[in-house]
Amino acid sequence: MTVEAARIDMHGSRQGAAMAAVHVVRRLREAGDWQREMDGILETLCRSMDCQRGILFRLRELPGQGFAQSVSAYWIDPAFGGELASPTVIMQSIINSDPLLERLQEDERQGKVFAGHTRNLEGFLRADFEKQSIKSFISVSVFAHGHLWGTLAVNDCVAEREWTDEEEATLHIIALAIGDAIEHSPSEAHASEVIRRTMLQASLDAIIVIDEAGSIIEFNPAAEKMFGFQRSDILGKDLLDTIVPIYYRKGYASGADYMAGRGAPMVNQRLETVTQNAAGEIFPIELTATEMRVADRRLIFGSIRDLREKLRAEEEINRQREKLHQNEKMAAMGSLLAGVSHELNNPLAVVVAQSTLLHEFAADPQTKVRAEKVRAAAERCGRIVKSFLSMVRLHPTEQAETDLNQVMRAALEVTAYGARSSGIIIDTDFANGPLLAMADADHVTQVVANFLINSQHALAGVTGERRIKVRTFRSDRGNPGFSVEDNGPGIPEAIRSRIFESYFTTKPVGVGTGIGLSISKSIVERHNGNIWFEEVEPHGARFVVQLPAITGDAAKAGEGPARSSGLRHALIIDDEPDVAASLSDILELMGVKSRIVASWRSAGEVLGGHVSPDIVFSDLRMPGTSGISIYRELLAERPVLAKRFVLVTGDMIGAKAEIESQPPQQRPHILEKPFSTLDVRGILSTVAEETAVAADNGAHI
Repeated sequence: MTVEAARIDMHGSRQGAAMAAVHVVRRLREAGDWQREMDGILETLCRSMDCQRGILFRLRELPGQGFAQSVSAYWIDPAFGGELASPTVIMQSIINSDPLLERLQEDERQGKVFAGHTRNLEGFLRADFEKQSIKSFISVSVFAHGHLWGTLAVNDCVAEREWTDEEEATLHIIALAIGDAIEHSPSEAHASEVIRRTMLQASLDAIIVIDEAGSIIEFNPAAEKMFGFQRSDILGKDLLDTIVPIYYRKGYASGADYMAGRGAPMVNQRLETVTQNAAGEIFPIELTATEMRVADRRLIFGSIRDLREKLRAEEEINRQREKLHQNEKMAAMGSLLAGVSHELNNPLAVVVAQSTLLHEFAADPQTKVRAEKVRAAAERCGRIVKSFLSMVRLHPTEQAETDLNQVMRAALEVTAYGARSSGIIIDTDFANGPLLAMADADHVTQVVANFLINSQHALAGVTGERRIKVRTFRSDRGNPGFSVEDNGPGIPEAIRSRIFESYFTTKPVGVGTGIGLSISKSIVERHNGNIWFEEVEPHGARFVVQLPAITGDAAKAGEGPARSSGLRHALIIDDEPDVAASLSDILELMGVKSRIVASWRSAGEVLGGHVSPDIVFSDLRMPGTSGISIYRELLAERPVLAKRFVLVTGDMIGAKAEIESQPPQQRPHILEKPFSTLDVRGILSTVAEETAVAADNGAHI
């Protein structure tokens, strides 16, 4: 302290307590840092009141120890030297164990003056004051930021005295000035308050604070956005009457009572519950509620996070997981059907070939008729297997001239059993002649099959006549199309806009996946076509597909006269002896002699010492090797023979990836199982024509 300041303080002490208060207030207002002035202020105050000690106590919360009354600043008259002990820090645990201290704590919160003589005290305070040689004492409360900050006390350590009204008023004035200085100072406490307020305003979570009565005393901007209330409108209102859902309010007197709960308190918990906004909308939240004690007040601090986005994200994740699960099931089904088709197509190839030969050579007309029936049934089985396989195997769209009438017939064959077993009548109305469109027959068959299966499911609960009508047509502009309709209950108007969404279904669990119509829509759109739904009167549903018309002249049906292929010797490589023998029998019927080998070792070993074949037939999948490996070997060692190579397979979709790995001009011919005499004759004709063209161009064969 400067000499000038000491002179002023000494001058103030002689003018009495009232003048000292004036000097202290002016000093606090002019001070840059009130804490640095406190030693001088306490000296001025004590000298003006002829006291030997002055203390500014601070009430603060210590981690894990509750509240404690600590010393912020103090002054002891130097004339007493070391005779006077330093002030004592009083912990909350001491206060809780002493009735006088508990009463004193409550009086301080209410702003009451604590004054008297040490000999009239009891318990902890009497022992502590006697230790510090205190005879008389007086203290007043210091309030800052709306709550009890601490106390200002002076002690007479010489004699007992009665405190005058002027002295009490002086303490009150100085305590008010200290509180005002605390609120307006850039001290640590003030900085903490600024940080707290900034965090409150910037928080992305809604923050709501209520008092003991349940009244809202804090409502940050995030809470305004979440709940739709303005802060100025909701402050002072009870939590129970604002954001607690109506059906939860019964039985509670206030928001604080609601937070305390009945057997399941929310305070000091993190839990998921629901709340209500200004519009009355109920929505899920995560609530973290914490009890706070701020001086004399018990407050509940609530941090609230809106869970709607989180739940929507979880639902989307679940949808994507279900989609992935469905895709995995489809992939597994494709692998399963590939194996099934291979196992079925081998015996079917035998049945078709042998029934064809039986029909050719039977002398009895009745036997010929029966053989033809067996052949037709076996070929139908083969078509069904191929249709199933093409629908579950994923492959790029390959558009070619396709007869939509044949597509409809193939889809009807696949779904025929479900219709027959359910007693559903199928009406067909096909356009005359071939109805050609540029389309992938497999994919369009899948669309028709989806429509037919949906119609069968729709008719499952219908009593009376159940009918599905299948129609192909050509529009006024010449666009080919088809439709499938049923006389079921139809589709409710409320959900018609969603029927083509992925995984949207109204069918029971286990009946539908919700992907049939969405896949159908994507297939039609890849064909540059249109797909739509029409309502059928008096009830029912109709799905319509229209594809672009083919430009130019349509292909003419019919074949030229059969002619000799010019091929005389064939090599058949197949580990299935019955399939190889059946193919050999058909080739012999056409004048081609065959040699069968069950396994492949090398070109030199298999072909050496035998008549060079004019054509080679090889099964695609065999133990130890594959048809495509044999083809590549021939392509490298005997390229001329590789041009007459035919892969025989019952899984054309699965074989495409291997075949298409070869350059377009080096891809082998394909014969699909089960094959008929017509299929074999077609392959022979194709190979013979290519051989003839090569010969005309000067190739050496």
